[in-house]
Amino acid sequence: MDRRSFLSNMSAATVASIAGAATLSGKADALEDAMSDELDKRIATPWFCNIDPTPEPVAGDTRPWYQHDDPRLPEMPEAPTLIDFFKLRFAPANHVLQSARLAKNNGMDEKVILACLLHDICVGNLIRTDHGYWCAQMIAPYVDEEVAWAIEKHQALRFFPDESVGYEYPESYIRFFGSDYKPEPYIVKSWEEAKNHRWYMTSRLITLNDLYSFEDGVVVDVDDFTDIIGRNFKQPKEGLGFDGSPVAHMWRSMIWPNNFL
Repeated sequence: MDRRSFLSNMSAATVASIAGAATLSGKADALEDAMSDELDKRIATPWFCNIDPTPEPVAGDTRPWYQHDDPRLPEMPEAPTLIDFFKLRFAPANHVLQSARLAKNNGMDEKVILACLLHDICVGNLIRTDHGYWCAQMIAPYVDEEVAWAIEKHQALRFFPDESVGYEYPESYIRFFGSDYKPEPYIVKSWEEAKNHRWYMTSRLITLNDLYSFEDGVVVDVDDFTDIIGRNFKQPKEGLGFDGSPVAHMWRSMIWPNNFL
């Protein structure tokens, strides 16, 4: 579905429902609902550990459910690459792109640059909770073991300052979690295991190059990292999601995030 065409042909009632939403997220939800109503099939909402009950079907809506291709999303190629995911699913991905750019400008090793580029890719596209573990697992078959380890451990290391490299506890975490927040015991244990590990500094450098405020006016393109990805990411010829790896389902879940079952 072409959004521009849809927007130019919306009914007055649809426009009013979107305009009447109180917040930007509410307006976005209203727009998505309106677009879904125009489709010839229904689109399921991802249901992941939802505390709310499963929504009841809209009375009288007998359309079948979409499986696989969601017309609201850009179509992925048959054998998608990591760069395809950045452009068609992760975009704009400002956080990780700027983090990788900072690491590159700081003269970091390519492993660190790649780790910065990949360390949060699941957050806006798959799952937020325990994102360090999820991101590490989904890229583990395709990168050096050190990179996957560093991405997993950055989840814990970000909560613990390291004066030796100038890493301070992020002020944004005080705003996010409160001044009295204490990490869970499993996070503390992970930090204690990591701080004496031979790859500690690789993970620490992710946190050091992790941007919590973006540099205004800077536009970073994933194509700037094509060579680094080519040298350090083992792209399966079948495409991410179709190579039979233990994590292929994670990539397919981002290709088709709204499958009914």
